[in-house]
Amino acid sequence: MDSYILNVATQIIIQAIAAYGLNVIVGNAGQISLGHAAFVGIGAYSAAMLTTAAGFTFWQSLPISVIIVAAVGLLCGLPSLRVREDFLAITTIGINFIVVAIFQYTPALGGALGIGGIPRARFFGTVLKAPGYFALCLAFLVLAMAVCRFFTCSWSGLSCFAVREEETAASSMGVSPVRAKLTAFVLGTALAGLSGVLYAHYMRFISADSFTFPFSVTLLSIVVAGGLGTFWGPLVGAVILGILPEVFRPLVNYRMFLYAMLLLLMIRFMPGGILGGSTMMSLKNLTAGRKGPKGGAKVE
Repeated sequence: MDSYILNVATQIIIQAIAAYGLNVIVGNAGQISLGHAAFVGIGAYSAAMLTTAAGFTFWQSLPISVIIVAAVGLLCGLPSLRVREDFLAITTIGINFIVVAIFQYTPALGGALGIGGIPRARFFGTVLKAPGYFALCLAFLVLAMAVCRFFTCSWSGLSCFAVREEETAASSMGVSPVRAKLTAFVLGTALAGLSGVLYAHYMRFISADSFTFPFSVTLLSIVVAGGLGTFWGPLVGAVILGILPEVFRPLVNYRMFLYAMLLLLMIRFMPGGILGGSTMMSLKNLTAGRKGPKGGAKVE
């Protein structure tokens, strides 16, 4: 494969893994998250510190980094138990800014200069260069998709769907909203951490600027464009939003404006996304609520 195409394809796969994690939180559990890039950054920084400062290998740092991000995700998921909708969105945005500030102003994490010299991944002693690393990322994408499929069909996934549609009714039927929300945050952030680890070892240099709020908007755009709550949506969205910036490279300085316009157009004309149907959750339902005129649940 041409090196340019290979580079774009690898980054699309890495973003798709993070998007699948966000889809678990937003699409399956119905919890608005606008700070997902922070967890990608935590995974990347954890892997970078473990491999450069502690001397760990890629395969040793990978599970440790994912566990660290999942633990942070569990703590950051606690606000979802007390705040909802717009307030939860503001909270997650704040988490993103706090994490980026820690990256930028902590000398042990490289400060504003970031962390360089991240070693390449090895597979049975062989250094994985571009084609090999692409195959590795593709394998992890398949694994992430399999995990999401299993989660969707499991009792935990069904509990998340119930809480997403009507939390009070789900609770009255014996479903624990606390367990459902925290499970979604742990799984979603763990996938974001996996994406961060792969990104760090692919770029071999990371800085706080790579995980700011605009990247969170990019991930949300991917999920919304593909279809909230759908299985193939994050992959389709990652491919579309990964290719479009390359096609319209002269407009790269207006990327965030175009993403914002895309979100607004999707909410207005295709609230279920490209793959979302009438039975799928839409961003409009997520943000507008589903209460009827007398406070009862609206039947759609």
